[in-house]
Amino acid sequence: MITKIYFIENSFDYNALNLNDNIIAGSEKTLINITNELGKNSNLSIKVFNNTTKPQSINNVQWLNISQIEKNDTPDFVVSMSDANLFYKLSAKKNYLWSHSVQNFEKFLRKSQLIPFIKFKPMMILEGDYHYKTRGFFTSFYGKSILKIAADYDFINAKIDINFIPPANVIFTTRSDRNLKFLIQSWFEIKKYNDKAKLFINPPHILSQDEKINDIIVRNKSNKQLLINELLNTRLFLSPGHIGEVFCLAAEEARVLCIPIVTMGHGALYERVEHNVTGFIASNQDDLIKYSNNILNDEGIFKEFRKNLFNKKNSRNYNNVKRDFLKILGIND
Repeated sequence: MITKIYFIENSFDYNALNLNDNIIAGSEKTLINITNELGKNSNLSIKVFNNTTKPQSINNVQWLNISQIEKNDTPDFVVSMSDANLFYKLSAKKNYLWSHSVQNFEKFLRKSQLIPFIKFKPMMILEGDYHYKTRGFFTSFYGKSILKIAADYDFINAKIDINFIPPANVIFTTRSDRNLKFLIQSWFEIKKYNDKAKLFINPPHILSQDEKINDIIVRNKSNKQLLINELLNTRLFLSPGHIGEVFCLAAEEARVLCIPIVTMGHGALYERVEHNVTGFIASNQDDLIKYSNNILNDEGIFKEFRKNLFNKKNSRNYNNVKRDFLKILGIND
C-alpha cells in the first residue's frame, strides 16, 4: 500500500535541482533534502507543491506548481512549511506544520495563522530543543515534535585533512541581521591579538574603512562548493547566535567540516557546540574574544577540537532525519 505524503510551501521559484544554488537557504535545503531521502522509499508517494515554474519528477519526487493541486487527490499527510494558510489548498487525513522560526502568539495572529491553525489542527514539527521550549502552548495546541535536521551530504562527505592547520581565517556564514554588529565589535578586539587574522562575512554588507583596515571581507556568495572550499580553509566559525536561530544550519555545516565554533549560545547555537570539546560557549563578550584568540593563536587547542570534531562528524545525516520524520508520522521505514 502506497502512503501519500505531500509538502506545500509558498516562497519562490525553485525545485530540487537548485539545491546547490546560492538562492537556496536553510528551509529550502531542508525541504529538498528530506524529500530526496523520502523518494528512495518505494512505498511512499512524495509530492512538493510550491512556486516552481518547471514541474517535473526529480529523484522520485514530483515537484509541482501550487496551481496543479487536484482537489480529488487526497494524501495521507500534508506538511506545510511554515504557513498554516496553505492547508486550505490541500485536504489530508493528517496535517503537520513544519516551523522554521520562533513565532510567538502575537506574530501568529499578525500573520493570520490562528484561524487555519484551529480549523486544520496540525501537529508542529520543530527543529531542536530551543525551538521546542520557545514554542508556546497556544501555537502548539495540537502537539509538537522535535525533528533535528542535518547538513547536506556534500558537507558530510567532504574529505577532511585532520593534520591541516588552516590560516587564521574566521567565518560568519549566517544572516547579517543575526548579531553581526556585535560580532564586528568583538572582531576589532580579536584582531589586536592576531595581525594575520581575517573575518569573512555574508553579503549584504557595506564595509566601513575601519572594517576594511581590520581585514573584514564580504564573501562572494555563489554556490555550495565554493562555501565548502572556504570552510575547509577556515580555522574558526564565529557567531554570537541569535534568539531567532532555531537550528543554525550554517553552524552545523561548519561542525561537520570539523571547524571549531565559538558562540554566545544565543538561540539554538548552544546545541551545535560541546563546550571545551568542539568549541567554546562564551558567557560574555570578553570570553567570546578570549576563546576566539585561544583557537586562532594556539595550534594545540585547534588540533584537539579538530580531532574531536572529526570523531563526531558523521553523527547525523538525512537518512536519520527521514527515519525520525517517518516516526513522527507513525510510519515504519
